[in-house]
Formats: sequence, C-alpha cells, structure tokens
Amino acid sequence: MTSLSSLRLPDGFLDVFTSRLVEVNGLRLHAVTGGDGPALLLIGGWPQTWYAWREVMPALARRHTVVAVDSRGAGLSDKPDDGYDAGTLAADLVALMAALGHDRFDVVGHDIGTWTGYALAADHPERVGSLAILEAVIPGLTPSPPFFGPAAVNLKLWQFGFNRLTDLNEELVRGRERLFFGYQFAKKAATPDAIPAYAVDVYVDAITADPRALRASFAYYRAQNEQRSRTRLTLPVLALGGAVWSGANAAQTMRLAADDVTGVVLDDCGHYPAEEQPARFVEILEDFLVANR
Repeated sequence: MTSLSSLRLPDGFLDVFTSRLVEVNGLRLHAVTGGDGPALLLIGGWPQTWYAWREVMPALARRHTVVAVDSRGAGLSDKPDDGYDAGTLAADLVALMAALGHDRFDVVGHDIGTWTGYALAADHPERVGSLAILEAVIPGLTPSPPFFGPAAVNLKLWQFGFNRLTDLNEELVRGRERLFFGYQFAKKAATPDAIPAYAVDVYVDAITADPRALRASFAYYRAQNEQRSRTRLTLPVLALGGAVWSGANAAQTMRLAADDVTGVVLDDCGHYPAEEQPARFVEILEDFLVANR
C-alpha cells in the first residue's frame, strides 16, 4: 500500500490522518481518516482518488471525523469487474462507514462522486444527515444536451459518451494516460495549471499502476442508470459550482431532485473546488453543515 509519507501533503497532515484498508462484504476499500466530531464522508470524482481532498481535510478535521474514500475501482481500493452502478457504490460506502463506527454521517461528493452521494441520500436516507454536491452532472437529473450541442457544452461533456464505449476507449487511452487525463485537469480547472503537476501525477499513477484501473475508471460511466430520477430528497443539500465551469447549473440540477437546496457559485474556480479554492470551499461547507446540524 502506498504510504502517505511518500505523497506531497499539507504540513501536519500525517499527525492527524491514517491510511486504512477496510474489508466490507468481501471488498477491500481504502480510506484516509482522521479528526474528531460528526462523521463527514468525502467521495471524489473521475479520475481522482482520496488525494483530491488533501488541501481541505486538515481544516475539516478540526470539527469532523473525516473519511476520504477511494470508491471501488479507484486508488488503492479493489477493482472488481462489476458493481459500478450508483446503488452498489452507495451500499459499499454505507458498509464502510458502519465498519468505521459511523451509523449516520454527512456526505460530500464531487463530479461522479455526486452520483454516489445522490444514491446514498436517496437509498439510505436514515444514514445521511446532509448532502453537499460539487460540480454535479447527474444521469437522470441533468437534462441531456442536443446531439449537436454548442461547442462550450461539448467541451464540458464530451467524455460522457467516450467513457461509455466498450473497449475502444481503453485501447485508445492505454499508454497515453498522462495525455488523456492531463487534458481533463488542464481544461476543466479555472487555469491550465490550477491542479499542480504533482497532483496530476498522483492521479495518473493510480491509473497506470494497476492494469484493472483504467477499465474501472470507465466502468462508472458504463454502469449508470436513471432509476432515482423520481426520488425527492428532503434532507438539506448544498450544490456548489465553479463559476468557470458548472456555475449555477449545479444548483439547478439538484433542485430537480431536492426540496431544500442551497446554491453557491464559487468565483475564480473551475471544476475542482477543493483543490482550486480550498479555503473558501471549507468556509462554505462549514457554514452549511453548521446551519443544518
């Protein structure tokens, strides 16, 4: 298992957080945990790992027991052939949190982590206190763009169709992972270098280190369905979008599914709020969590 000490981390990180492998229902999941207080589950996006939360975890750990997870198929977690639909991913994380001693918890999901976060809130309402979604495009909620959409929309959403292909996408990307995934981070952030090269290397290395990882990264997209589109959420929801990327669309998406939505647009931010604007993101999230405690 990759040691936390081998990674570039904020000062004092190793004094608070521990890397853990937890067995749940025959599946081994990796999580980085630490802090004290109500449990807060952080679910990352594609093609990232728990490391996407590194800049905000120390501040959040002052008031919360933070659990930053690698969902099945990501990072150091197991990479089975199936189980990448949102319902199964949500059940994985309910079992993980129970194994860690947390029967009720708040959830933050980013990118495809919003799919799992939405499923957690919809399928396990007794377990989730509040839900924060960052940069959400959720199958079944977000309206589908026209076949020939505007160029700006195509730039943001082209990977949805590509990632759902069978086999061809893996053949095209394998051996070119740094080019393919590096393009995602450069184009989706507010500036091309907002996600530092060392962080991109961590994410790409996690994909290339295991021959099953690239297939698993596409499996999230191949497995999605729209079965929860009729489920209304009654818990408090924070919907945050970066002004340079999703903007107000994050809140508009969640208002299609939830009754109590707080929408926030984060200035000078692209698709990666926790890495591009960590201090402001923590402030917004803490205000939301305190208001809904």
